Amino acid sequence: MSAKYRAIEVSKPGVFTEVNRPLQDPGPNQVRIRVEACGVCHTDSLLVDGALPNLAYPRVPGHEVIGRIDAVGANVTTRAVGQRVGVGICGGWDDTCLACLRGDFVNCSNGVLTGIMIDGGYAEVMMIEARATVTIPDGLQAVKAAPILCAGVTTFNALRNAGLRAGALVAIQGVGGLGHLGIQYARRMGFRTIAAGLGPESEKLAKELGAHEYIDSGAEDAGAKLRALGGADAILATAPSGKAMSDLVKGLAVRGKLLVIGLAPDPLEVDTGSLVFGMHSISGSTTGSVQDEQETVAFSLLEKVEPMIEVMPLSKAREAYDRMMAAKARFRMVLVTENGNQRAGQAN
Repeated sequence: MSAKYRAIEVSKPGVFTEVNRPLQDPGPNQVRIRVEACGVCHTDSLLVDGALPNLAYPRVPGHEVIGRIDAVGANVTTRAVGQRVGVGICGGWDDTCLACLRGDFVNCSNGVLTGIMIDGGYAEVMMIEARATVTIPDGLQAVKAAPILCAGVTTFNALRNAGLRAGALVAIQGVGGLGHLGIQYARRMGFRTIAAGLGPESEKLAKELGAHEYIDSGAEDAGAKLRALGGADAILATAPSGKAMSDLVKGLAVRGKLLVIGLAPDPLEVDTGSLVFGMHSISGSTTGSVQDEQETVAFSLLEKVEPMIEVMPLSKAREAYDRMMAAKARFRMVLVTENGNQRAGQAN
């Protein structure tokens, strides 16, 4: 086993550097993972752009990680060498703040973000607390499982926590990195699923993913169309446009909810009457805890929900990141290490 491993560091904001790092033993509560695949997510830009205070560089990005454990710390009893695991963005929590005491670990006041505050998965090896890992069934390919740990859990959680009943009319705004997963989850949860995208070219794909109907927001008023269909009990807003999200509020049914998971540069602007009359609501939904990630993985395997991906080698991390940020990916970028290539070769 080599005494060094390759990693892609952000050495300072905006700068990607490939380095060789010395292999180290995990700490008492950690596991060491041989990374096979790591998704590239828009949230990585928090590190790349230096968008949070007090970030330390160099730092290895990546929080959609799949691999196998090759060493465990002295105190670890829940994980074993050879076990297949994944790591999402929830890399640690304090267990003492009010959110944690209520079991709401994803909103920990001192939460640790994988690949932003600690080193992540743009590397052949990573270290993480054992409790921050989820088990990955053999039925999921590493490259397909990786995006489930962020894009997957984000869309899955927003829908399953919305208090909806089977048969509810649910609209998914956007047929992209988040939206294409949201359509699949909504359909498999038993909702009447409407996809709203820009342009007629997305209709075929939306329906293949499970949408019962498609609305071309570029050609017609999506809110008015939803209202004509009876109104949406929930709209999952994934596209990065505050104006487009605002326009959808009028498409809600009585007591309908706009569930916002897409980050937009412009604000939501909604008149108060749109909320008061019809008792509509707008709420944000973030990613999920480790248990949420575990349940998302299980549901995705059970119901055959899969991300559409483009794969690049670890050495092309910068290119993959730029492609993702330019919205050119269809629909999630995933980096593969030599560990992943070897594992795929063995499977063949």
